[in-house]
This record gives sequence, C-alpha cells and structure tokens, in this order.
Amino acid sequence: MSASRLLLTNDDGVDAAGLAALREVARAVSSVPPITVAPDECHSGAGHRVTTLKPLRVERRGPHVFSTSGTPADCVRLALGVVVPEVDWVLAGINHGGNLGADVFMSGTVAAVREGVLHGKPGISTSHYHRKGVDPLDWQRAARWLTPIVRDLMSRPWTPGTFWNVNLPHIPAGAPDPQIVACELDPSPLQLRFRPEGDDYHYLGDYHQRPRVAGSDVDLCFQGNITVSLVRLY
Repeated sequence: MSASRLLLTNDDGVDAAGLAALREVARAVSSVPPITVAPDECHSGAGHRVTTLKPLRVERRGPHVFSTSGTPADCVRLALGVVVPEVDWVLAGINHGGNLGADVFMSGTVAAVREGVLHGKPGISTSHYHRKGVDPLDWQRAARWLTPIVRDLMSRPWTPGTFWNVNLPHIPAGAPDPQIVACELDPSPLQLRFRPEGDDYHYLGDYHQRPRVAGSDVDLCFQGNITVSLVRLY
C-alpha cells in the first residue's frame, strides 16, 4: 500500500455519494488518511472557473474533510496553498455522469485535476457514466472497480503536464465486471440542439446519442468498458 497523501475533490459537492466512494478508494490505496476539500454546492459543468474577486469560505466538516464556497479548481488552489500543501496526488470524482471526450473542457471534476497538474501534482479524474432510465449507479461497485485502477496508475512514473481521465460504464446490476481499455479522448463536439421558449432556449442534446469516433473513450465506455485516457496539457 502506498504512503501517498491524497487530495480528494469533486464538482457534485462535498456530500455527494460519488465522493464518498472515492474516499473508500483512497483509503484502500494509501495508508495515509486522504484530505477532502470539496465545494459546498454542485458546480457541475463549471469548467476551470476560479474565484479571485471575492473571499472564499472554508469550513471544517469533519476529520480531514473541508468544504469551500468555491469551484472545484478553487478547492485545489486552496488546498495546495493553505490546507494541505504537501499533497502527493489529486483525485477528483467519482463524478455522477460521464466526463468523456470534449467533456474534459467543461467538467469541474477534470478541471480540479488539471489545476493540480499546473502546480506540479499528478492526478486522476474519475467519472461514472449514467444513462437515464437505467438502474441507479452502484457506488460500492464503482469503488471496487476503481480501486485497482487508481493503485496501478499511481504506481506508474508520472510525466509532468499529463493526467489520467477514467470513466466507468453504466451496465446492469449483476453483469460481469467490465474490461479496462486504454484509449484516446473523442474529439467530437457535443450536439447543438435547443428548444426555444420565448426568449429562452432549453438544451436538447442527447448525451448517449452524441457523435463518436470508433475506438475512442466515448465509443468504448458506451459499449460497457472502463476507459482510461492519458490527457496532455501541453
């Protein structure tokens, strides 16, 4: 077991079930208690927004757990600057919903890891694709799938300027465990479909029907595989 100090965060909020599952993963892969610094409310889709023109509030929520009034990227900035500068790895997630392909540019979960990389910290963003109308997500199963993956990725040499993006598939309860596939991010944009209602426009894009490239993370995760993608900042 590693003795790495892990910083955990997400964009679904400090009380999210996926973050609790990620905490179980962290406890399984490192003998050092993880530190959680997460938003006090949901910031899904916030991207890499940071707060500089107003103060950020930090509240202790329990042993090694803090919430902030900021975004996911703010959480990492606060953690590295104030709360726990000696972090070895940044783990974000487990996001409720996929962060595949072009999603990495919009995701607050991914942005948190990217912020860590900018400050010289390796990281792994983790997400669980959720197809509407199918079984609810099984977070205990997700933690079981994710634990050996995180352990393996943390054992590899890290190349500065890179991070790992992991997506778990949404498969039926009782199905065999999925395969783990290394693959590239899908470059396809999301659908631009909106329904007008007066001066308002409601987004109508169907996530599962999004464009995809064969063999990409979108394609493979939708087929029921766990996808692991190396993302390069530069």
